[in-house]
Amino acid sequence: MRDAFYKRIDDTIDDIREQGLEKNERLITSPQGPEVEVDRNGKKTRVLNFCANNYLGLADSQELVEAAKSTMDEYGYGMASVRFICGTTDLHRKVEKTIADFLGYEDSILFAACFDANGGVFEPLLGPEDAIISDGLNHASIIDGVRLCKAKRFRYANSDMDDLKKQLQQAHADGARTKLVVTDGVFSMDGFIAKLDEICALADEFDALVMVDDAHATGFMGPHGEGTPAHCGVASRVDILTGTLGKALGGGMGGYICASKQVVHLLRNRARPYLFSNALTPALLGATIKTFDLIRNGDGLRRQLFRNAERFRKQMGDAGFDLLPGEHPIIPVMIGDARKAGEMAAALMDEGVYVTAFSFPVVPKGVARIRTQMCAGHTDEQVDRAVSAFVKVGTKMGLV
Repeated sequence: MRDAFYKRIDDTIDDIREQGLEKNERLITSPQGPEVEVDRNGKKTRVLNFCANNYLGLADSQELVEAAKSTMDEYGYGMASVRFICGTTDLHRKVEKTIADFLGYEDSILFAACFDANGGVFEPLLGPEDAIISDGLNHASIIDGVRLCKAKRFRYANSDMDDLKKQLQQAHADGARTKLVVTDGVFSMDGFIAKLDEICALADEFDALVMVDDAHATGFMGPHGEGTPAHCGVASRVDILTGTLGKALGGGMGGYICASKQVVHLLRNRARPYLFSNALTPALLGATIKTFDLIRNGDGLRRQLFRNAERFRKQMGDAGFDLLPGEHPIIPVMIGDARKAGEMAAALMDEGVYVTAFSFPVVPKGVARIRTQMCAGHTDEQVDRAVSAFVKVGTKMGLV
């Protein structure tokens, strides 16, 4: 029986490799940034980084490093406890208040990751009498969180408002006590922004709550970085907002849920990932407080980020690449075939550009892509150099 188990594992890995879907991790030997050093078979090489979630370029910020160091000197290395036992410092509450105030909510609650936040938000709040209406392209963490909840499940086609209305009508006809519409603020594989104004209008029509996962928007979307609800003009209408500290907000780790005080209080008492996970480390908290100082004064970073995205998108489009349309700094270069996408990513690394191929199960079969992501730290010269590498490799592969 044991031999059969390991044989099955080996066969599955062989099948993944045969389909060109194997995901191999590269070793970075420098701080995360617009340019990084990677270990390539024992040789360290500097390459341009166009696949990080480091939108504002803060991951290697010396100000954040110094904030983390000084906080660790004062508070120590780790908490060695969950929050409700002896894992809550004044810093935890300060960060939660900072997040809530910045995003316009009464309170927020920290988690080890946004995956945990989305995994823990539904079950404490909703039961069999309730309904969750979820976008078909929502993040895996939302899908898993919904599965852990006993509420009735409805799914609508990605950003299809007619289908959303149909699902809301069905939930209403089924007598749902509470209806919750949940969506990503930005669909990370495509860079598409959710139609939050239309979603909120439909939610009002059917007396439904709205939840948004804004992991790929907080810090740089919206007038001052408040995210997609502010960008779409519905900041005061979104009932529950989840997000991460691991992308634009310094690139560390940790997630959060913003909501009303009573919702957050219930989550502190019932959300399992919160109750049974170690508290975030002091160094991360100290750096996060500094991060929000930088973001409040980050208009220049946000302008540069979108300037870089516009420059890259125009040049790649002019070169003939198949790009998904949009305004977000996620710019997918569509390849289609998973094996070709992997080959292109490898060839671009040889040209000094670090990108990653995305294929099944991260995206559906047949729509593999190179998901590029812009950073405020990229210079014009670096953007142009990346485009030149894409054109060279794409021409050789017959893609342009």
